[in-house]
Amino acid sequence: MKIQMTYNKTKKSHNMINKKQSQLSKKAILRLLTFVIMGAFFLTTSFQEVQAKETITPPKHKWDFKGPFGVFKREQLQRGFQVYKEVCSVCHGLNLLRYDKLAALGFSKAEIKAIAGDYAIPGPLNDDGEPTMVKATPGDYFAKPYPNKQAGRAANNGAFPPDLSLITKARVNGHDYLQALLTGYEHAPDDFGLMDGMYYNTYFSGQQIAMPPPLTDNQVEYVDGTKATVEQMSKDVVTFLAWAAEPEMEQRRNLGIKVIIFLLFFTFLMRTLMRRTWRKIKEKK
Repeated sequence: MKIQMTYNKTKKSHNMINKKQSQLSKKAILRLLTFVIMGAFFLTTSFQEVQAKETITPPKHKWDFKGPFGVFKREQLQRGFQVYKEVCSVCHGLNLLRYDKLAALGFSKAEIKAIAGDYAIPGPLNDDGEPTMVKATPGDYFAKPYPNKQAGRAANNGAFPPDLSLITKARVNGHDYLQALLTGYEHAPDDFGLMDGMYYNTYFSGQQIAMPPPLTDNQVEYVDGTKATVEQMSKDVVTFLAWAAEPEMEQRRNLGIKVIIFLLFFTFLMRTLMRRTWRKIKEKK
């Protein structure tokens, strides 16, 4: 009997010790998580503050595709694609976009096939084990302008041109920033130490950029007859890049609006049903 009592006491003490250890470990984990979250928040805030100090806030523009009811204008998307194709695609890729997605811009299947056929992409190895190039098809992703990063840097003063698939999302104030960047080239102030091969841009971090001014007036001839000023071309290509980052944006917004309308109607219906049900219950009482 005494042995049994001693065993029970020992078991209880062990359980209490394990419980305390478990509580201590939970507290330690919570403290660690709190520390990590606070550290991440501090680093993110510090990075954004440093980035804000290094760059000038771009002027805000009114974009047709912004807002819950925003839509892309097809004619502007086609103009923007034309600017990308004739100007930007020489150095910048759209690695996450397929040619067949251009159907959303109003291009026919034949036109998309012709657009894709103008580009060559890596094909299968030949019988000698050497790489080959084949014409792109509508189901292929956009062709890369350079075979590798080394070739891209060699052709651009040591700076590799970024991929533009998600560029509007990868930059703070994405759309406004890109618009300002494309139109922000100026002569450097006399007291500014501009390095060789660099260009002065008001809105680029550090005001020095390796990319030469990409746009000049009448650089492209728009199919719809729109005057191709630097301001117009920059707006058009930024709109196209915004679409390229979210090709399904309009469908998602339309679906979201339908869901919200349904939920509002369903809430009204359930509230009405609940009031009628409780009214009958009260009448019976």
